[in-house]
Amino acid sequence: QPKEIGLPFTAYHAIDEVRDDGTEKAQKVFISVPTEVGQTEAEEIGVEHLLRDVKDATISTLSTDVSGKLQALSGLKNRLCEIQQYLEHVLSGKLPVNHDIMMYLQDIFNLLPNMNVEALSKALAVKSNDMMLVIYVASLIRSILALHKLIDNKEQRMWAEKEAAKAKDAKKDAKKKDEKEDQAKDAKDTEASKDTMETD
Repeated sequence: QPKEIGLPFTAYHAIDEVRDDGTEKAQKVFISVPTEVGQTEAEEIGVEHLLRDVKDATISTLSTDVSGKLQALSGLKNRLCEIQQYLEHVLSGKLPVNHDIMMYLQDIFNLLPNMNVEALSKALAVKSNDMMLVIYVASLIRSILALHKLIDNKEQRMWAEKEAAKAKDAKKDAKKKDEKEDQAKDAKDTEASKDTMETD
């Protein structure tokens, strides 16, 4: 295990080493240079943004599980086809019998479960169904949570739009009220000036 925590980064530079007695020619010798790996503030921000888009491989979904099983079954099919071709070549005499390979094949056949036993096949089916049910329920819960979040965002946006419309209407009403007050004040001033002219 490494004793130091960090990047395995070491730098060297070459210097000419000359012996004092002059018995040997000058040789290039590597000298270790103290180094430190760091990053600027802009690089730290960029790394944080990149890490946001990185998906957690430990969290599995129904699609990833199904695709993984499909890939595994495809690989198993290819291996079984290779075994079948090898055995056919051995039977036809095209290839000699390899006892090591036969031993491995015998071990594989011995490890295969006996599916003719009803209890074993039922137990495997029940376990597989239970696992698929858990994955399906988890996918449904994630979908429901995502829809719930979407509805909340839509409600918040509608509420913000309503508040903005109310503020706009209130501003218009205040403007109309000010205009009416100005008109009423102008009318009073006009009447007052008329009364003053009549008294004169």
